[in-house]
Amino acid sequence: MGRCLSGFFSPPFPDLPMKHRRNGFSLLELLVAMTILAVLGTIGFTQFQKKTAQARHLKAIDTLRTVAAGLDQYYLKPNRGHFPELATFQAMVEPNSPLVKESLIPANLSPNDPWGNPYEGSSSRGTYMLKCGGDPDNAEEFPPIVKEAGKAIDTGQAPASSGTPAPAEGPAK
Repeated sequence: MGRCLSGFFSPPFPDLPMKHRRNGFSLLELLVAMTILAVLGTIGFTQFQKKTAQARHLKAIDTLRTVAAGLDQYYLKPNRGHFPELATFQAMVEPNSPLVKESLIPANLSPNDPWGNPYEGSSSRGTYMLKCGGDPDNAEEFPPIVKEAGKAIDTGQAPASSGTPAPAEGPAK
């Protein structure tokens, strides 16, 4: 028990002079680390913006497909053989619409696209047309979307060749 505990609390490098010990990071090391973080943040933010725009475009396509499927189901009901006469897209998705009343489309569809602009659309006894203006800030990458009776959705983009056939769209006339 005669040992002293003073060696237990000594500095980690007792043989180095005080001026050679480092107690933090140099300014250059901090600047390099901040630059790397800024570059990674910029890349991440641009990818986030791109994926957000792509998600909005897909949401618009999905909404038009939903309404088109409701119109097609209305047409295919027994003893019908015609589409409802609705002058605007808003008339198609409002609670008093025959599409909503007959549960052919959900009651909570928005008349505005994901960018806040109103969808366009109309239907008559023989046909219908639905349209979304696309991304107003990036029309080259996400152009207007059009869906007409008996036709596939036209997104204004060349279809990607995936090797599988595209699903059928509504009743053919």
